[in-house]
Amino acid sequence: MTASPVRVGCCQVSVTVGDTLGNRARVRAAIEAAADAGARIIVLPELANSGYLFADLAELRAVAEPATGPSVREWEQLAQERDLVIVVGFAEAGDDGLIYNSAVLVDKTGRRAVYRKAHLWDREKDNLFTAGSAAPPVVETPWGRIGVAICYDLEFPEWVRSAALDGAELLCCPVNWPLYPRPAGERPSEIVKVQANAAVNRMFIAVADRTGPERGQHWLGGSVVVDAYGFPLTHITLGDETMLLADIDLAEARAKGISARNDVHADRRPSLYSRVTDS
Repeated sequence: MTASPVRVGCCQVSVTVGDTLGNRARVRAAIEAAADAGARIIVLPELANSGYLFADLAELRAVAEPATGPSVREWEQLAQERDLVIVVGFAEAGDDGLIYNSAVLVDKTGRRAVYRKAHLWDREKDNLFTAGSAAPPVVETPWGRIGVAICYDLEFPEWVRSAALDGAELLCCPVNWPLYPRPAGERPSEIVKVQANAAVNRMFIAVADRTGPERGQHWLGGSVVVDAYGFPLTHITLGDETMLLADIDLAEARAKGISARNDVHADRRPSLYSRVTDS
């Protein structure tokens, strides 16, 4: 497969707990606006159909949907109509009766992958979500190989590296980053970690964060597209509803060399890392 340049759009939207129809309408409008702006790969936030701060499991169950539910079906329809790849987070009601913090990748052929967040954050562990155990999926698309991870997963370099080793050239990440204090003039550490993950894996990363207050919590609004050298390709606009666009060629992520004699994959020595991976 030969990749060609493609425009990536990260849609930073506001979401409301329990307002399924309103959330779906906001997500649809954001996808359509990004497509109108030329984006063919579009990323939206974590739990975009449901909101995030649930009072209890009953409230979460009331808005969770199966992967065959109305939200995913609408995204499939949009992908088919506009020839898009869409990655978006949703509260998934599993066939096993459990609820997962999931993300779906759809394209014009339909649903290609569903990923269940493996690393749960804070109150997600409070009898709300069940952690997934499958590695980040990597999907072949007309523009290149796209992987999927969710929010706190990005804190674990082993997890991001697994997607890179499986051939991901672009990692799409729906997130809900809480707003935390930081020193004046400093870039948020969440974005710094994305830059580091991209650089050490020679892989593009596209992050779609959310914005707007929710039950007393404010969000960073740190959506960004980072190139395979770790440099942001989009202006970092914290906090506001926005759409960020970047034109990238995923073929650039296939070469893992960082000097004439160094390659971030070929130079690995996994036999030395067992203490990290096995502990």
